[in-house]
Amino acid sequence: MAYEAGLIGEHSSVVEVRRLIERVAKSAARAVLIYGETGTGKGLIARLVHQQSVRASQQFIDVNCAAIPDQLLESELFGHEKGAFTGAVARKPGLIESANGGSIFLDEIRDMNLVMQAKMLTLLDTQRLRRVGAVTPVEVDVRFIAATNRILLSEVNAGRFREDLYYRLQIVAINAPPLRERGDDIFVLTDHFLRRLSSRYGRVIRGLDPEVVDVFRRYRWPGNVRELENLLERIFILEDENTILLRHLPARILRDVKEAEKAAQPSENADAVDKGPLDYYEATASFQIKLIRHALTVTNGNLTEAAARLGLSRHALRHQMLKLDIA
Repeated sequence: MAYEAGLIGEHSSVVEVRRLIERVAKSAARAVLIYGETGTGKGLIARLVHQQSVRASQQFIDVNCAAIPDQLLESELFGHEKGAFTGAVARKPGLIESANGGSIFLDEIRDMNLVMQAKMLTLLDTQRLRRVGAVTPVEVDVRFIAATNRILLSEVNAGRFREDLYYRLQIVAINAPPLRERGDDIFVLTDHFLRRLSSRYGRVIRGLDPEVVDVFRRYRWPGNVRELENLLERIFILEDENTILLRHLPARILRDVKEAEKAAQPSENADAVDKGPLDYYEATASFQIKLIRHALTVTNGNLTEAAARLGLSRHALRHQMLKLDIA
């Protein structure tokens, strides 16, 4: 997704995310946490937080914690002194120092090991870091934007993430909604990507066949916005028609839609067989409402405690309550 286009969509969940981005960007918050499934645009949100802040003229550095081996992560982030280890032939500032005055995006922070988590907590609290092999700490002025595709509280409960770091990051959290919960935004995004791809490939695809519209509505989009964009580009490359047809879609998408429909139907022996077909989304919403109301009841309406019981961020719980019309 192009950064210059901003966060595209008009669904209430996206409008709320844009509002949070603006508020957080203009605040003095040194740590921001972004939740979201793979492909929901966590990196885009992080960059927009940076671009809309007073730090916009300084560096924005993107780090995927899952892509750097544990033994190298500290040196990459904190830097090292000459002779700190074999191969350290000169002093090297780390990525955090390079982002001084700006922002650093730590994607998949849950994959950071517990030792590095402790060092990150100290850094967040003091705004000082110590290069590998150094004695004297270095002061830095950096906004840390972390992201994860897991509920961190579950990682805390499993002993894989430090509780103190979790609460330090959780102060300001933004939830990137999955594409399947964004209603007609899927078609707003489709139009946007088709225009971009038309410019890139020098040909025009005008839109979706009605059958494809129906499939797009019912598909669960596990890869979210990234999956949608990649699918459209694949069609631009491989197909010649100026409309996207059902036969252009991968078989797995059609199969998944059919399997979801089949799973949503009651069995012959189901108690609900005399009540008509089961609506999957209605049943899921009903269960979510009961679960959230129970959590609010046992916590006397405390949103923070209820969210913790449900394994959600406070913002994610509030988003679900708005979506489900829970007062």
